[in-house]
Amino acid sequence: MLLAKLENIEKRYLELEKLLSSPAIISDREKFQTYSKELAELRALYEKAKEYKTLCREIEEAKAMSREAGMEELAGEELKKLEEKKPALEKEIEVLLLPKDPLDEKNIIVEIRGGTGGDEAALFAGDLLRMYLRYAERRGWKTELIDSSPTGLGGYKEVIFNIIGKDVYSRLKYEGGTHRVQRVPKTEASGRIHTSAATVAVLPEAEEVDIKIDEKELRIDTYRAGGPGGQNVNKVSSAIRITHLPTGLVVACQDERSQHQNRAKAMKLLRSRLFENAEEEARKRREHSRRIMVGTGDRSEKIRTYNFPQGRITDHRIGFTIYRLDAVLDGDLEEIIEALIAADRAAKLAKTS
Repeated sequence: MLLAKLENIEKRYLELEKLLSSPAIISDREKFQTYSKELAELRALYEKAKEYKTLCREIEEAKAMSREAGMEELAGEELKKLEEKKPALEKEIEVLLLPKDPLDEKNIIVEIRGGTGGDEAALFAGDLLRMYLRYAERRGWKTELIDSSPTGLGGYKEVIFNIIGKDVYSRLKYEGGTHRVQRVPKTEASGRIHTSAATVAVLPEAEEVDIKIDEKELRIDTYRAGGPGGQNVNKVSSAIRITHLPTGLVVACQDERSQHQNRAKAMKLLRSRLFENAEEEARKRREHSRRIMVGTGDRSEKIRTYNFPQGRITDHRIGFTIYRLDAVLDGDLEEIIEALIAADRAAKLAKTS
């Protein structure tokens, strides 16, 4: 059965190579891009398919040789080595055959809000913001601030930002949920450990082709941008608030100096929230497990705990713990993300078996 699947993949790969050399396809930009993308997605599987077919052929040759007089021992050793390679290669192919998440290549909008814990929760929201910005920097991704509500102590009641780059959603889609911190707050004189929480939502960025918005369904208000403590930082009404009347969704942006730029960012956020709502409904209809996203901000809904006294981070969804808290908060998230991806793949493989 696996060989039959791989035969079809090889056939399609070679067909795509032929199509992409056709003058008719080369002159059709849209088809050329579509076929090029499909070819790139199949390349790793095609290479593994060739490797697997070669291995199967070598195993059959070794079996035949082991039946020849005087060759039993030598061929038997070779056969054993070849058969030991087969399960690992099959596992790699099974992973590559898993259905791709169509959103994986999208950019994202991240929303971080201070939850339980007052000023300390707002400070932790700032720590999470820095962690994701540093991770994006390590990956060579671009970031853009959309909206923020900073506090006087250097934290954030809320901060919303864009991350733009290759396969951003595929790496950060597991970050949505409540993040809990255990540490002695800067504002605590007695040295007692406090528990606070901040919530993170990860939205795939929607393009205009994903979500069509009728301008008649929008109410757009302008107001003066303000800074921490309520002081006006802009004498003109450059800040934008957009209400989507059919759903009641409200988005705002005040971080750019021009009304036009704030409106563009607010519309990007609105499209992405509407897109996420539509995707969530589709997931429910397909009866897939609901991805954990932002809740009430209560610490009992935690997905991850950052324990400062022990330098420990635990992801509760997969029971994964590491003692590299400082490095992680400085953006070194790879170990946690790889563990989450591996757990997700294992769960999907278990469903298909």
